[in-house]
Amino acid sequence: MNPTTMHPAPPLPEDLTGLLRRMRLPYLRAAAPEVLATAKAQRWDPTEVLRVLLSEEIRGRDEATKAMRRKAAGLPAGKTFNSWREHDSSIPAPTQSALAGLEWISRAENLAITGPSGTGKTHFVEALAHNVIDAGMRVSWFTLESLTAAITRAGADNSVNKVIARITRAELIVVDDIGMLPSGQAAAEAFYRLVDATYERRSLAVTSNLHPAGFDTIMPKTLATAAVDRLLHHAHVIVTEGTSLRLTEATAGRGVIPLH
Repeated sequence: MNPTTMHPAPPLPEDLTGLLRRMRLPYLRAAAPEVLATAKAQRWDPTEVLRVLLSEEIRGRDEATKAMRRKAAGLPAGKTFNSWREHDSSIPAPTQSALAGLEWISRAENLAITGPSGTGKTHFVEALAHNVIDAGMRVSWFTLESLTAAITRAGADNSVNKVIARITRAELIVVDDIGMLPSGQAAAEAFYRLVDATYERRSLAVTSNLHPAGFDTIMPKTLATAAVDRLLHHAHVIVTEGTSLRLTEATAGRGVIPLH
């Protein structure tokens, strides 16, 4: 309730509520009683009333779109820059800041982050993905295994091109943790198809404990070479270093809430 009103704002007339429902303005409808009560008490100009109500509708729609895109993206853990410890990362601070600015996304450049397990690769890329969604864009998130499964299923009904087209509608596509599990011909083909489809059109981010130049050790050499050639042509390559942050926290007893 607005502090300028002593009582709850009166509801809208039923006919006006019906009109707003028909016009599909749910956020404006929810905000209207309080806004109108405040406007009456403070003698707002009618244009200000209209501006505030329309701004509430836009704000609500934007938030709903972001929530829908976060769900559709399939982000793994909900990690954002709010929980990111910039100074604990081996990624140079200026590089972190530049990547978080997302200009590379507008240029359809790629990102490859490689380094030991636990050095913040996935956390950093997921935080970037949330920034991308907050900026009004879309994200598609995969592991190499889930990407392979999606492409393999599509192959069964000859819809591979349709699936690739749907994936690449996103401005950022992520393939996380390449190299954690053995990869065969199907994985190599799926990865190549994605890299080829995004080349110079969309940004592709990959994380791996292997440098991309070593992907031919986990997948067939011909496909790996062709994929990596396209991946790295317009890519920012980041190498993380250090011991696992997860192991450090566990060793220090910060991985769990103490038992009593």
